[in-house]
Amino acid sequence: MAKTLRKTALELIQLLARISAADDNGYCKCVSCGTINHYKKMDGGHYIPKGASSYWSLKIENVHEQCKGCNGFGMKHGTATQEYTKWMIDYYGRDFVDQMERDKKKVCKIYAADYREMIAEFRELIKYHEKRIG
Repeated sequence: MAKTLRKTALELIQLLARISAADDNGYCKCVSCGTINHYKKMDGGHYIPKGASSYWSLKIENVHEQCKGCNGFGMKHGTATQEYTKWMIDYYGRDFVDQMERDKKKVCKIYAADYREMIAEFRELIKYHEKRIG
């Protein structure tokens, strides 16, 4: 059950990252390459990979809008990781990004009730942005 809740929370935070970054017409810009597309056609890409950090996997500061190319192939084999890092430093500052790197190995035990609370919060924020975009 916790795996299902985790999967739902991850899907929702990725949607939240995309929709909250979108303008009032639903368009957002990839943090790695600058491609502009509708949020429904973008991914919510993790700066610190979700499988590498239980601490950061469900924090909105770690998930941002990326085009599918950058989030997939580009993060593993291209320059998307370097560009994402530059964007993170510009947006949050070097100290915060360095702290993220230091904290990525912290263990964060999340219980079913925690997932349910996150899911409810993410859904509420998504509804707000859906109304904003129309």
